[in-house]
Amino acid sequence: MTAVLVLNADCGPLHRVSLRHAIRMLFREVAVVHEAEPGRRIGGYPMPTVVRLVSYVVTRWRHSRGPAWSRTGVLARDRHSCGYCGGPASTIDHVLPRSRGGRDDWANTVAACGRCNNRKRDRTPAEARMPLLVRPFAPTWALSV
Repeated sequence: MTAVLVLNADCGPLHRVSLRHAIRMLFREVAVVHEAEPGRRIGGYPMPTVVRLVSYVVTRWRHSRGPAWSRTGVLARDRHSCGYCGGPASTIDHVLPRSRGGRDDWANTVAACGRCNNRKRDRTPAEARMPLLVRPFAPTWALSV
């Protein structure tokens, strides 16, 4: 299923939705097709790639610091690749372990594969002789669109 970009009424990007959700928005008349694939239709609607909302939505939250920390967010930020070996990651690891005062925040967590996470245990990367391939950072709203 393809993703459809949703623009605010002022043509600023908001987020992406599924094609099914975009068709529902068109049916409810809360959005109009801004761009579509030529020659392709779904029922009475052209197949949208970009839809624009009919009325402006205030997005004050976009001007805040950024998205709240979450395990899913860390995996998405690191593109599901391990921060230690570069392989596929399914867990997160605390750079400074929680047992030593490390917190659940963007700058202290990286995506990790199970093997590297178990190997590092409750040590720092230097103590475990496992240097980080990436530097953890706090994402902004611009990166999450």
